[in-house]
Amino acid sequence: MRAIHPWINFNGNAEEAFTFYRSVFGGEFTKLIRFKDLASAEFHVPEKEANKIMQIVLPIGKQNLLMANDVPEFMGRVNENENRSKIVVSTESREEADQIFNGLSAGGNVEGPMGEGPWGTYAGMFRDKFGIEWIVEFDPDYK
Repeated sequence: MRAIHPWINFNGNAEEAFTFYRSVFGGEFTKLIRFKDLASAEFHVPEKEANKIMQIVLPIGKQNLLMANDVPEFMGRVNENENRSKIVVSTESREEADQIFNGLSAGGNVEGPMGEGPWGTYAGMFRDKFGIEWIVEFDPDYK
């Protein structure tokens, strides 16, 4: 397997969230498609949905992509308080783990501060200010 690319659904704030993620991870969006970009006679896009994000992609590291979209209102709201999945970021050092943890958790809710885990990794867990759950870890045994 080459890579796994998490895809997050948002309720109209995907661009705001990804601008924040870019401020932590760095890099540039490789794709940013709005619903209005896909509008046609066959695919009507209501005016209030036109500027919402159909797809946004932020490369992270060498092979990973973080991807997202806004869910159109006609499809219903995304439950931002669900507890079914987390995005795990594996770092190359403790310093990088601290930097990413502190950056992404700003304005969010820390559920487990960075520290030594019983499984041998340095890790922490939080829900960011957009309701997305993350685990940041450094495993000194992973090469």
